[in-house]
Amino acid sequence: MNTAGLLMAESDHGSGFHAPSIQEFFPPAIWFDGTPFEINRIQLVRYILMIGLILWLWLSTRHAKLVPSRAQSVVELLLDFVRVQICESTLGKKLGRRYTPLITMIFFSILVMNLGGVIPFLNIAGTSVVGLPLLFALIAYVTYLAAGIRAQGLGGFLKTNLFPPGVPKALYILLTPIEILQVFVLRPFTLALRLLANMMAGHLMLVLCFSATSFLILDGGGLIKLTGVLTFVAGIGITGFELFVAALQAYIFALLTAVYIQMSVEEEH
Repeated sequence: MNTAGLLMAESDHGSGFHAPSIQEFFPPAIWFDGTPFEINRIQLVRYILMIGLILWLWLSTRHAKLVPSRAQSVVELLLDFVRVQICESTLGKKLGRRYTPLITMIFFSILVMNLGGVIPFLNIAGTSVVGLPLLFALIAYVTYLAAGIRAQGLGGFLKTNLFPPGVPKALYILLTPIEILQVFVLRPFTLALRLLANMMAGHLMLVLCFSATSFLILDGGGLIKLTGVLTFVAGIGITGFELFVAALQAYIFALLTAVYIQMSVEEEH
């Protein structure tokens, strides 16, 4: 029997290797089961990551110096990256500075929540369950709407976005419903879905590789044990890739937030 067949056979018999499933993202309650304050493993991971982020920022900057320490340098580098490469390059200096605090909060929060998937003993991203991606998408979306209404007024914002200029009026019958769907549904939905799908997929791949490694090395016989080395190497490679994806998804989410704000304040686009 080949390796895949061995893994499937053991999984079917309820012992040995257990393939990851969607249930990974719906763990049982740890505290306050059945109440509105119920806390499960993923929520606990989120609290740990957020406390860790606050402590990291506070400890790195509480004694800020003109010649920064290594920790302060990392924070300043990331702050400058968000301010210059995301906010000011997309929105311009004046508007970029106005929205830099919000977009920085989004970037740092998503980055740290994403990194939970590769931190030992946490092993799951705080953004791998839909609630948090939806919350970030809602924050970005409300900011997008507020920026557009503030710049153009409600009527001007709706006119610009739902009735594209330079289009024959007869085509509005077709285009306006599409624009309504895009402006009010697809933009926030795709923001949340992109982040969620990447974090879920990464977690499932990591669990698959390291579960297979454990089973093959500990329970496999003969030369089958050697294939555990391959799955372990694959797991290390995917871990490195997940670090890249965690940073990339935080960057994309923050950048798209800035792009949407820029689109909302334009009178024509």
